[in-house]
Amino acid sequence: MAQILISLFPLLVLIVGGNILQKTGFLSDGFWSGAEKLNYYVLFPAMLFANLATATIHIAMLQTIFTVLALVLLITCIVLYIIRAVQKTDAARFGVYMQGMVRFNTYMGLAIVAALFSQQGLTILAITLAMCIPLVNILSVLALTRQDSMNVKSIFVSLLKNPLILACIVGIIFNFSGLILWAGFADLIKQLGICSLPLGLLCVGAALQFMALKKQLWVLLLNTFARLLIMPALAYMVCIWLGLTQLETQVLVLFFALPTASASYILTKVLGGDHQLMAGVISLQTLCSVLTLPIVLLWVM
Repeated sequence: MAQILISLFPLLVLIVGGNILQKTGFLSDGFWSGAEKLNYYVLFPAMLFANLATATIHIAMLQTIFTVLALVLLITCIVLYIIRAVQKTDAARFGVYMQGMVRFNTYMGLAIVAALFSQQGLTILAITLAMCIPLVNILSVLALTRQDSMNVKSIFVSLLKNPLILACIVGIIFNFSGLILWAGFADLIKQLGICSLPLGLLCVGAALQFMALKKQLWVLLLNTFARLLIMPALAYMVCIWLGLTQLETQVLVLFFALPTASASYILTKVLGGDHQLMAGVISLQTLCSVLTLPIVLLWVM
C-alpha cells in the first residue's frame, strides 16, 4: 500500500499544481493551450513511438490484449445503448455518457504504470493504447453524432490525422521492421517522452472545472462509479477468465480504472454535445480517482 501511495503522490501534486496555476492566473490561458498542443502533437506521440518501437512484442500478446479490450468495450457499449433506447437519450448527452465510460486519461495511466511496473508494464500499456485510441475515438464520435448527419468519411479522415494513432502505427511498423534507432535519435525521443508526463498532468489539473459539478450531480456520481469501479471489475473478470498473466491483468485493470480523458471536453464541444455535463464528468472522475485508484491497485497487486 505504501508503494502505491508513494507512486500516486507525484501525480496528485502535479494535477493539483496545474489547477492552482491555472486558477491563480500565474500562467496565462495561452500557455495552457500551447502546452496541450505541444504535448498532443509532439511530446506524447514521441513517448508512444519510443515505447512501441523498442518493445518486445509478441503476436500472442497482441491477440490477448485485443480480446480483453474488445470484450470489455463490447459489453459496455451494449449496456449503454440499451439504456439509451430505454431512456431515449439524445446524442448530445449520450456522447457524454459514452466518453465517460470508454475514454481514458493516458497521462495518468502512463505515469502510474511507469512508477509501478517499469518498462515491461509500459510495453503492455503502449500496446493497449495503440489498439484502444482508434476504437474509443470512433465510439465517441458515433455516440455524439446524430444518425441523420453522420459522415463516415470525415470520421475516418480525422482518425488518420490523429497524431497519437499515427505514432502507435509507425512505432509498431518500425518494431516489426527489424530496424534499429540511431542512438542519438533514440535519446532525443526519450527526452521528449520524459517531458510529456509532468506537462500532461499539469494540463489535466488546469482543465478541471469544479463549478460544473453542480449540474446533475446524481448522473455524474453514477457515471463516475461505473467508470472507476465497475469497469475495472469487469476487466478483472475477463482477464481471469482468459488466463492472463499477473502483470497483464494488473496493467489492463488499471487501464480501465483510469478517469476519462480531459480531451473529451473539446470533442464534445466541437460536435455540439453537452460540454458542461462533460466538464462535470471529467472533473468528478479525476477527483474521485484519487480515492479509487489506490483501492483498485491494492486489489490487483
